Amino acid sequence: MFPIIPANSVTADSGNEEGIFGYGYDGSSIISLSNLVSNTGVVASDTAGVGTARYYLAACEFGGDQGIFGFGNDGSAVSMTNLVSNAGVVANDTAGVGSARYYLAACSFGGDQGIFGFGNDGSACDITNLVSNAGVVASDVTGVGTARQALAACEFGGDQGIFGFGFVSGRVSTTNKVSNAGVVASDTAGVGSTRNTITACSFGGDQGIFGYGTTGPGTEVSMTNLVSNTGVVANDTAGVGTARMYPAATQFGGDQGIFGYGYDGSSYVSMSNLVSNAGVVANDTAGVGTVRFGGGACSFN
Repeated sequence: MFPIIPANSVTADSGNEEGIFGYGYDGSSIISLSNLVSNTGVVASDTAGVGTARYYLAACEFGGDQGIFGFGNDGSAVSMTNLVSNAGVVANDTAGVGSARYYLAACSFGGDQGIFGFGNDGSACDITNLVSNAGVVASDVTGVGTARQALAACEFGGDQGIFGFGFVSGRVSTTNKVSNAGVVASDTAGVGSTRNTITACSFGGDQGIFGYGTTGPGTEVSMTNLVSNTGVVANDTAGVGTARMYPAATQFGGDQGIFGYGYDGSSYVSMSNLVSNAGVVANDTAGVGTVRFGGGACSFN
């Protein structure tokens, strides 16, 4: 017999198989190169950059099998985007829509759409921009929740998202859920160590993980916080791998994740750390590609 699925239920989604890291700052220049991630979590060597070189941008999935890099800083705040095909090919710039900003975050929702949110448009802000299932970015939506920057976001529950952590006048651990219709909820009291320059990705088909960042000037960390399939953020899990700020993270292999790149307080790095489908972070894997921080990452295919 066929299984009976209750109406309006959400089952764990086998996510995309591959991922891509892109853009960033390598210690001497702002770059646009990218590195693909295979369905087994192997990071490929550099692919020549496409589009405007920038850092402090964000990226997310859309359309079920594609991705988008957006916003960032090329010397000043920008709002242009670059689509990623289901073969991992980055397209040239698309003219920006919405407020130019950087230090923002992005995640997918609704199974095939995305959202960019928060950041710095001259000061910390809470505006959002939805991304359609065709990769079209919408104009600004009035912000909900505490305006902040240098935060992270990921998908959970198969079709919802969550923004978390960041910097206001100090570091916070506040979160804001995103419904499967792209509506951002008001603040949820923070759990875990307050920090910024953090990153996040989904894993396990319906869960998420926030990781790394800084808890204070010169205090890079590697701790993580799991996100349940109902969007509940867990307390700190002891860090694994090199403590660093501004890494990027993406899903791969359908139900796994990977953290990569960043700045460890003295050097720009390129190592990565795999995340199992149970949310367990592995030790460092030797870096591949140009060292950098402040890039973005998303899945595709």
